[in-house]
Amino acid sequence: MGNRSILLVERPNGMPSDKNFELVESGEVPRLNAGEVLIQTIYLSVDPYMRGRMSGRKSYIEPFALNEVLSGGIVGQVIESKDGHFKEGDYVEGRLGWSDYNVAKSHQIRKLDPSIAPISTALGIVGMPGLTAYFGLLDIGEPKEGETVVVSGAAGAVGSTVGQIAKLKGCKVIGIAGTEEKCQYLKDELHFDEVINYKTDNIKDKVKEYTPDGVDIYFDNVGGEISDEVIKRINYKARIILCGQISSYNATEVEHGPRIQGLLVQKSALMKGFIVGDYADNHEEGLKQLGEWVNSGKLQYRENIVEGLENAPHAFIGLFKGDNLGKQLVKVSED
Repeated sequence: MGNRSILLVERPNGMPSDKNFELVESGEVPRLNAGEVLIQTIYLSVDPYMRGRMSGRKSYIEPFALNEVLSGGIVGQVIESKDGHFKEGDYVEGRLGWSDYNVAKSHQIRKLDPSIAPISTALGIVGMPGLTAYFGLLDIGEPKEGETVVVSGAAGAVGSTVGQIAKLKGCKVIGIAGTEEKCQYLKDELHFDEVINYKTDNIKDKVKEYTPDGVDIYFDNVGGEISDEVIKRINYKARIILCGQISSYNATEVEHGPRIQGLLVQKSALMKGFIVGDYADNHEEGLKQLGEWVNSGKLQYRENIVEGLENAPHAFIGLFKGDNLGKQLVKVSED
């Protein structure tokens, strides 16, 4: 069997482009050693956090190396096993290479049960994005019935889940997104109370209109001017959850914005950043609850699927253009 892979061959300066990536034929799939399994990739995930890893700067996770295979969330099927915990035909998820085939050890993957939820959801609502929404909102935000929650990047995999969980907790939810299609989806299908199109609406006016009683929880996926306007509306003891800052991921200069420390003091407000790895010991609990909510119909989701490993870079770049509604996936092979 031949094996194709996507390499990072040049670090992006600003918005990533096709020239930063290269599709290579990497020859035959390696033979397995004891304790290893061979996995055929079915879906791979593209996620905004990967942009930081491409910059070469050390952060909470090691940067990608040049001229090596990119890695991220993968769902695949075991086609050969030399590990007693897995058998041929098992579906698995793990952080593996952007390749047709991967060799992995048991500690790198988890077995999936396709009877609980479609296997693709292990990269979305019943995976890392879902866990990010679950722990960020419930642990840091601690939503209470009747509170007002604002979510930026609300039509993405994380934001759409945050808003739905907040609704389950009895909150008023305002979502911010960038197209009419996304806004309609949030309003009509996910039952957000209000939506704001940041490209066509006056953000300041709409935030003020939709939060007459102020903002109790702000789940921030984007940063920038949108967040500046929302944070002006925070209430006493508000909670600001810093999940992502996608508006600045491709910035080539340091951005300057309002200095909000005084406001945080005045409002006795909490602002806290986090990554989903902070909750690694509780992932099983979160996955179980998310799976139950999906199965019962309490949580809905959308997936935007691009076909072909060779198109993974295009799917990744599209994240920063707002191309995706819901979780962005690349389908590499048939289930």
